[in-house]
Amino acid sequence: MGAKANIVIDQGADFSTEITVTDVNGTVVDLSGYTARGQLRKHYTSSTSTDFTITFGSPRTDGKVTLALSNVQTANIAAGRYVYDAEIVSASSIVSRLVEGIATITPEVTR
Repeated sequence: MGAKANIVIDQGADFSTEITVTDVNGTVVDLSGYTARGQLRKHYTSSTSTDFTITFGSPRTDGKVTLALSNVQTANIAAGRYVYDAEIVSASSIVSRLVEGIATITPEVTR
C-alpha cells in the first residue's frame, strides 16, 4: 500500500511534488527500468481524469519521483475535492502504488 498524502493544488498555477521511494527498511529504491503513472479524478469511479506528468530523478538510483501538473491543466480543473494516486511499474510489470490521497483544488481569482 502506498503512502497517504493529501495535497493542495492552486487552480491556474503550476504544481509539483517530489517523492523519495524507499523500501520497508528505509533504503532508497533504485528506479532504473521503472515507469510511472498517476491520475486525478473527481471520485474513484469518475470516467474523466487528469494525468500527472511523472519524471524520475537523475540518476534514477536516487529514488526520486516528481508528480506535476501544468498551469493549463490546473486552470481546467474545477475547484473542489478530488482523489488521486500515483503508481510505479517495474520492468517485470509489477505495479506498486507510491502515494494516494485527497487533492483539494483551490479556486483561482486572477485570470
